Amino acid sequence: MNLYFRLLMLYLGQWRRSKLGVWSTGTKTFRVMPNDLDLLGHMNNGRYLTLCDLGRMDLMMRSGYWKRLTAAGWYPVVAGQMVSYRRSLNPFQKFQLTSRMLGFDEHGVYIEHTFRTREHVCAQVHLRARFLKKTGGKVSDDELRAFLGSDLAAMPEVPEWLSEWAASTRSLR
Repeated sequence: MNLYFRLLMLYLGQWRRSKLGVWSTGTKTFRVMPNDLDLLGHMNNGRYLTLCDLGRMDLMMRSGYWKRLTAAGWYPVVAGQMVSYRRSLNPFQKFQLTSRMLGFDEHGVYIEHTFRTREHVCAQVHLRARFLKKTGGKVSDDELRAFLGSDLAAMPEVPEWLSEWAASTRSLR
C-alpha cells in the first residue's frame, strides 16, 4: 500500500515540480517508513529497487516523455540491473533519490539511481531498460533515435564499463 500512496503523491505533485530535460537529474526526497524495513530493522534491499521505479517515473513525467511514450504505445521494462549497497537506511531516516539517464546503445537504455543522506551515498543502482510496443515487439534503435529527435544531440556517452556489463548479461542462459 505504501508504494501506491507514494505513486499517488508523485503523480499529484507533478504540477508543482519543475520540468526537466530527459538528460537532467531528477531528485526526490523520501523517508524510510516501517513497511520499508526488513527483519534487521533497516530498509529492505528490494525496496531500493521499488523506489527506483518511482525515481524513473518522476524523471519521465517531469521531462514530458511519459505522455509521449504512452501516446506512441510504448512502455519501458527493466532488462538488467546491478546494485551496490554502501550504508543502511534506518527507520524514519530522510534520504534523497537521484535519477538520471546515462544514454543508450544497441544493448538498451541506461539509468543511474543514487540513494543519499546528507552525509553519505547509501546505495547506487545502474540498470538497463528497453522499450516494448503494446502491439508487440521491441522498439528499435532507429525508432528510439527518431523519438528522441533533437534531444539526442545532448545525450551523454554511455560509459564503456556499463556497455560491457550489458553485453555480458545478454549472453546469460
